[in-house]
Amino acid sequence: MKNIIALLIVLLCLLTSLSAFAVNVNTASAEEISEELKGIGIAKAGAIVRYREEKGPFKSLQDLINVKGIGAATVDKNRENIQLDLDE
Repeated sequence: MKNIIALLIVLLCLLTSLSAFAVNVNTASAEEISEELKGIGIAKAGAIVRYREEKGPFKSLQDLINVKGIGAATVDKNRENIQLDLDE
């Protein structure tokens, strides 16, 4: 019984880690951003890409709040899944 419980815990951890991948908002397409971030549909993802193209790369998570339709709550909800690396 302990082995079954341990196996279920491992499977749960694997499924959880597969459900949300980090996305680089400085290089990803609108489609990739909308697929990976919670609460961000294609319109908001498109706004992120347009902002990045007009203003340059995001240097911090707080920069995302400058995008129309993206608030602090959305950034906080996705904090673990947002990458900002410029060298990818």
